[in-house]
Amino acid sequence: MGRNFFKKKIGLALGGGGARGVSHIGVLKVLEEENIPIHVIVGTSIGALVGGAYASGTSPERIGEKVENLISSREFQSSALKSVESALAGEDENFFRKIRSFLKSQIFLIQMLLRPSILSADQLKTIIEYFIPDINIEDCPIPFRAVATNLTSGEPVIFSSGPLRTAVLASSAVPGAIEPIPYEGQLLSDGGIVSPVPVETARKEGADLVIAVPVDRSLPIHEEFKTAKDIFYQAAEITCRIVEKHELEQADVIIRPNVKDLHWINFSRALDLIGEGEKAARESIPQIKKKMSLWASLIYNLKQLGGQAHGR
Repeated sequence: MGRNFFKKKIGLALGGGGARGVSHIGVLKVLEEENIPIHVIVGTSIGALVGGAYASGTSPERIGEKVENLISSREFQSSALKSVESALAGEDENFFRKIRSFLKSQIFLIQMLLRPSILSADQLKTIIEYFIPDINIEDCPIPFRAVATNLTSGEPVIFSSGPLRTAVLASSAVPGAIEPIPYEGQLLSDGGIVSPVPVETARKEGADLVIAVPVDRSLPIHEEFKTAKDIFYQAAEITCRIVEKHELEQADVIIRPNVKDLHWINFSRALDLIGEGEKAARESIPQIKKKMSLWASLIYNLKQLGGQAHGR
């Protein structure tokens, strides 16, 4: 179906989920290949990073290359982010490495009690500057919005203008991991706190058909909760699921890549998820085109009725 035939506005809502959001790249590749027009992109957290890069003119293939280059770089392998990944993602199998990772995780937990975050915002800024050009949001070829959270008021903050890098930084400041971002008298944190998959914002930006891409993993199943930390984490997961469910109910199409049980910070294993994003998107193409056809038929019929009324 041609781009000019479908006159309604399509919005793409890209959800947060850390490393799991690499699957957004595969979704974008397929939508582009299938000539699905995207009129506005709204992103939360990693969704803002990938969506902002694409909206600014970077191809999905190039974004994927940049992710691969970053993960394999010496700078990343020796970075604090990699240290946190090794400690919290649980990927080490060697017994002594497991012990070392456990001790690191305890150190990080102690840091969370004594400081606003494990990592500084500067460490995230470096990554954002690698993916995001130094332009304003209003200069993006595809209209773009990023969602952050005002920690003081608990309200969502929607970036629709100003520096693109600042918007992505605020939207991606994972609570506890990245320190909150001061901005115009506000203290901003990850948009996923209030809007895990920003469908509602896409609607408010005028999207008639919203394609939502959640990248959360399944709710962890615990037969027993041994510590207060276990209970706290599970409670947070449940709350997030309820908020996400509310937003997804407003979407027209949901593309859900199989992100397995990948930890949000396990970027070293995230490249495989590009293929999962492609697979999920291809499975959803018939549904998207059906929705587009229904809209096109409705527009055509309304025009016909209008013409008949005018003829009278």
